Amino acid sequence: MNQETMQQIVYVVDDDESVRQSFVNLLDSEGYQVHAYDSAAAFFAQPLAAVPACLLLDMRMPEVGGFDVAAELERMGADLPIIFITGHGSIPLTVQAMKAGALEFLTKPVEPDDLLRAVRDALVVAAARQVQRQELDELRRRHATLTPREREAMQLVIGGLLIKQIANDLGISEIMAKTHKRNLMDKMHARSLPDLVRYAERLNITQTRSR
Repeated sequence: MNQETMQQIVYVVDDDESVRQSFVNLLDSEGYQVHAYDSAAAFFAQPLAAVPACLLLDMRMPEVGGFDVAAELERMGADLPIIFITGHGSIPLTVQAMKAGALEFLTKPVEPDDLLRAVRDALVVAAARQVQRQELDELRRRHATLTPREREAMQLVIGGLLIKQIANDLGISEIMAKTHKRNLMDKMHARSLPDLVRYAERLNITQTRSR
């Protein structure tokens, strides 16, 4: 077991005990942390861990099926990579699964190598998504430190306006406009205008106007 797999989790949700246990045994032998559940209700009863994780999800289960689980995860804002498992594969079902956000679609009986490959790929995606979430959280934290005036200035700066134009729009002196621009660049950790524009795009901040 290596440090990387110890910091990752594979969730397994399947009402078939024999299938569920076979997945658990295989993944456990590869050093993964595995959390297995026999129903969607049991899965949602536990909070998701704040580590890279993926979900092996049976498509057909009593009461709450795989598509319902995927829809609920989306409603929760949990971008957990999903590997759908089904005993009745078909092209229309595959298309539906992909539209539901599936990263992979496997048909029972699942070949061990196929399962492990899908899990590895899903965890790579999960790790990348976690980094993106952390970066966005940090950008939001930085933006929250801006004063109301600095936020107004930011919307003008990303439009490429000159200091004179920014000062005129805000009704302040050019010296104050320069001060606001310098402060917001420092607080946002932006080394250049393109940096600030990229950060604004990620924060869904739009320019007030452009040159």
